[in-house]
Amino acid sequence: MCQRFIGGALLAAAAALIGNTTANAQDAGFQVPLNAGLNVPIPTGNSGQAGFYTGFEFVLLTTQRAIGDQTIATRGFVDSTGSITGLPGTPVGSHAVALTTDGLGRSTFMPGGRVELGYKFEDGTRIYFNWLQLAQAQYSAGATIATPYSRSRPDLTDTFLYSPVFNFNPQFSGPRFKTGFDGPANGNAGFTSYGIWNASSVQDIKFIQRYTESELGARMPLFKTDYSQVYGTAGARFAWIFERFNWRTVSMDVLGVANPQDAADYSNTLSQRMYGPFVGAGHEVFLANQFSLSLDVSAGLLINVAKERVKYELGDESTQAKRGRETFTAVPNANAALNLWWYPVEGVQLRFGYNAMSYFNTRYMKNPVGFDYGAIDPEYGTRVIRVLHGFNAGFGLFF
Repeated sequence: MCQRFIGGALLAAAAALIGNTTANAQDAGFQVPLNAGLNVPIPTGNSGQAGFYTGFEFVLLTTQRAIGDQTIATRGFVDSTGSITGLPGTPVGSHAVALTTDGLGRSTFMPGGRVELGYKFEDGTRIYFNWLQLAQAQYSAGATIATPYSRSRPDLTDTFLYSPVFNFNPQFSGPRFKTGFDGPANGNAGFTSYGIWNASSVQDIKFIQRYTESELGARMPLFKTDYSQVYGTAGARFAWIFERFNWRTVSMDVLGVANPQDAADYSNTLSQRMYGPFVGAGHEVFLANQFSLSLDVSAGLLINVAKERVKYELGDESTQAKRGRETFTAVPNANAALNLWWYPVEGVQLRFGYNAMSYFNTRYMKNPVGFDYGAIDPEYGTRVIRVLHGFNAGFGLFF
């Protein structure tokens, strides 16, 4: 008998029922297959016949935004030549904070789906492979020459933005004339605010997160009573946490014009692929009249292969600098799922539940930007615990 049902943790159920039923099953409102070894008044308590199955499920999860609080830009600029203040490197303007990674906003929910393929044996043991994919979560923030409430210093220096990038190539010099202090009329040849990030006009940041999980495992019945069953799970688990930080800076000239070579892009990508074994257990209890409740827990020890990639690139893509490295750490993992099952008619089942996945000792971007163009070295940290949690819902059909 071939079965079709929903969920990464969906339990095998009885199907294609014929013949007489036992007194317990009649009282519970469910029929029991004739080939069942034990009459249990919950649909998932009978092994039924062997066969292949496939399943699908909708999930809605959320997680922390794993990024530190780093100042990206301030109001004003720096006198690069000394022609404004008499001393090169002197700040001009208030240099009040204009853009930080803490301003990316609140965390959001990520919708996704899980698909499972497997084979169930007559004794209730099943082997399975499932795949969970969440949609991308995206956060953004920005700063421009339009200051809050149009407030600025009398010389309008606070309408500009400054970021302390250094050691960059001449291709990143930006426009020659950007401020009212530039030009022969002021006794200089321009570049008083040298560099795209010095006296820039627009800066935008964006942070994205993605999550993928997969399992290859088996579920084995351990113990049954008239109203509950206990089972064990074991196998291999894969989890992938992907995060990317993007930062774009545009530097306009005094006429408000910016060419592709007057923009700079920065990206920091942290990809953590985790592999390892897991073991677990589950317990399902019959509630009343076609309803049951199940709790599944599992724990794993995963090897985290973390890839860190950072890059500066000119807006016209002609010049770039990049750096990368890999780290290997052990990441303990614990998952839990609580589900309510409903079997309204023979061959149909619905489930609604709550899932939580926790990972210990993962990496995160503590300070995502490395301002040294010549040796890009952003700061990463270790997050003690990272939790993804949320809801799942689905339906199943038996054939």
